[in-house]
Amino acid sequence: MPHVLRDPASADQLEALANALRASGLEPIRQPDELKRLSQDRHDFSPLLTPLLSGCRAQLAVRVGSVDQVRQVAAACFQAKVPLTVRGAGSGNYGQCVPLAGGLVLDLGGLRQLRGLEADSQALWVEAGALLADIDAELLRHGRALRLAPSTWRSATVGGFIAGGSGGIGSLRWGFLRDPGNLLGLEVVTLEAEPRLLRLDAQASEPLNHAYGCNGILTALRLPSCEAVAWQQLVVGFADWDRALAAAQSLPTTALLLNALCLLEAPIACRSPWPAGCPGAAAGEHRLLLLAAPDTLDVLPGWLARHGGELRWQAPQGQSRGLPLRELTWNHTTLHWRAHHSDWTYLQLLLPQPEGPVLAALRARWGLDVFWHLEAVRQQGAARLACLPLLRWRGKEDLRALLDDCRNLGALVFNPHALTVEDGGLGVVDGDQVAAKAAYDPAGLLNPGKLRGWLERQA
Repeated sequence: MPHVLRDPASADQLEALANALRASGLEPIRQPDELKRLSQDRHDFSPLLTPLLSGCRAQLAVRVGSVDQVRQVAAACFQAKVPLTVRGAGSGNYGQCVPLAGGLVLDLGGLRQLRGLEADSQALWVEAGALLADIDAELLRHGRALRLAPSTWRSATVGGFIAGGSGGIGSLRWGFLRDPGNLLGLEVVTLEAEPRLLRLDAQASEPLNHAYGCNGILTALRLPSCEAVAWQQLVVGFADWDRALAAAQSLPTTALLLNALCLLEAPIACRSPWPAGCPGAAAGEHRLLLLAAPDTLDVLPGWLARHGGELRWQAPQGQSRGLPLRELTWNHTTLHWRAHHSDWTYLQLLLPQPEGPVLAALRARWGLDVFWHLEAVRQQGAARLACLPLLRWRGKEDLRALLDDCRNLGALVFNPHALTVEDGGLGVVDGDQVAAKAAYDPAGLLNPGKLRGWLERQA
């Protein structure tokens, strides 16, 4: 799909928009370096997306500090017919917040208020620009915590996570963001001549969950919380891959309370940084990373030893020096590997069960151009293993062949080298997402080009 969707906004359109913003007390950002920064995320993990998005820049940007200002920006963009792309912290990996059609980038980082924790349900209302780590710090004062968070927990905003993420730390217990119960409601500003401020319940919020901000401006979210646990960080070494894989398959079926389980094949473990005090991995040593409840520690070391693992390090989460263990999991794993091997990229798969034969078949076909990184998740109530393999880049045709191999072996592929919501997900158009865009963004000005179903409808 071409990434140039329309001509950039004209000088007259931009001047009209800038004047409207100033009249609302907002100062438009025009500095080229700042526009470049606000037009990027971590799509450089993908050798396909990098050249495709390299010339995509906002023509203006603006930062807001209130929901009223969001409505003013939306009205001004609609009046000037200038595209609007919403931005959180820019920690996504699909180009979610890269403006394909120029226009204005709206930085929601100033919306950071935790509006309240409901006494009965313990659900919270929080503004979209709040950092996930800050939310957790506030919740901890009440003995509560977020259910789900990406490995970029310290830098990611909650609105960006809902709009562009899928799961992460906590997915072993709570599944994925789009599973019922993980998003309880949204506050949304529409992009119309007179923007509406809507409060959506859980069902009405579903089409805006993981929609890249294409069909509504998320200003606040209602999320469930869970009881805070003093998670313990554990690093376990395995000499044998099959035994390490068997442990990763078996641990989620026990009664031991875990919040994360990550398995790194030896080449990845050897090149990964580790928390202060944790020894580096020896050559040939695979590593299992766990976030475990304190009451598991009487059982886990013995269980792991019986399954061929040896405890290398442990420390309470939040009390170790250097990198927290969570920043060695999910796509932080890719980040650390690419610091040494910039010619490598990654995939995202949900493996069929049993996982071993699939991994063996892919290794036989692709050899040492692929290394295994597994994350335990819950999918439709069952324990599963997601795979974020590291992949030596061999070109577009080899990538297509590998994706075909994965699908033919029964893996569900979430392609991180695709531009649209649908092609980075299940590959099919979600009619509810398109209908929500028609209702909340009738002119199609929100993040244009990222919702394939809308492009097909327009065509």
